[in-house]
Order: sequence, then structure tokens, then C-alpha cells
Amino acid sequence: MTRRLYPAVLERGSKGTFGAWFPDFPGCVAGGKSQEETIEKAERALAQAVDGLAENNKPLPTPTPIERIELPKGCNLLAYFIVGVDPPDPSERVNVYLPKSLIGRVDKRAAELGMSRSSFFGLAVTTALGRFPGPPWHGSPEPRSKVHKTGGLRTEKSSAEKPSAKKPLP
Repeated sequence: MTRRLYPAVLERGSKGTFGAWFPDFPGCVAGGKSQEETIEKAERALAQAVDGLAENNKPLPTPTPIERIELPKGCNLLAYFIVGVDPPDPSERVNVYLPKSLIGRVDKRAAELGMSRSSFFGLAVTTALGRFPGPPWHGSPEPRSKVHKTGGLRTEKSSAEKPSAKKPLP
């Protein structure tokens, strides 16, 4: 599934606080003491809401255009903002043979962290892949962040720019 862009509403609350909510995700709200803190919390809240839908095999809602958002009475609107979310990668069951003693250690550590065995293995593998990216001849490891290109390179000068005199290379 590709990245979805969801609109959010940033509003002023009482006593200098701020709130944010998503029209497409009822109950997905965040609050903070600053606009920046509120937006960061809203981004995390949306990611959790999307994960919850995915875990329950429910589809993501279609994003509402900003011009169609209906504000509730008494909303002290400051701004709209957009949050991009990449839906989680679907899971696949695999069979792995490991020593029973290792599985026991994994289960104990996962329980200490409040995780399932599968979640712990996913964390361990992700960590190992980041730490040990491959043989040295493969170059640097791939970044964990996903970059989404939104434009291209400009290869020509715009008509507003004046051509500069070329200097010879030394």
C-alpha cells in the first residue's frame, strides 16, 4: 500500500494548550503545551491508529479533502496540517529452527519487555540488519527512513535568471 496523506486540525485549547484531531480517524486526538509538541503527538497517534486498523484487517479510510472538513461548534481553529503515513508492511508466517534454550531466553526477554515472541524476533532482526548491513564491499547501509521524492532536478536555468560568464577551469 502506498503512502496516504491525512488532514488534521490544530486548534487552541484552554489555558494556552493545543489540540489536534483527524477527521478520518474518530477518537484519534492529541494535545500539548505547544503547537510543535501537539503535532508530534498527533503524528504518533495517527501511526498507532493506522497500526490498529491493520492489525484488525480493516481498510484505511479515504482522506477527506481539507475544504470538506466540518469543524465542530466552538472549535478555535489555528491551522490544518497534513500527516503522511506509510501503512505497515503485512506480516508473513515463517518457520525457523532454533535451539530450545535460545527460544526460552527469547521468551523470557520478550516477556520482560512486554512483547510477543514474534515482535521480539522482528526487533532483533531489524537491529541486526542495521548493525551488520552486509559485507564491506556493499558500501554504507541503507537508511531506515523512507524518502518520498516529490519533485525532479532542474537542469535548465529559469528565464528570470541571467546567464553568468563561464570561468575557465584551472
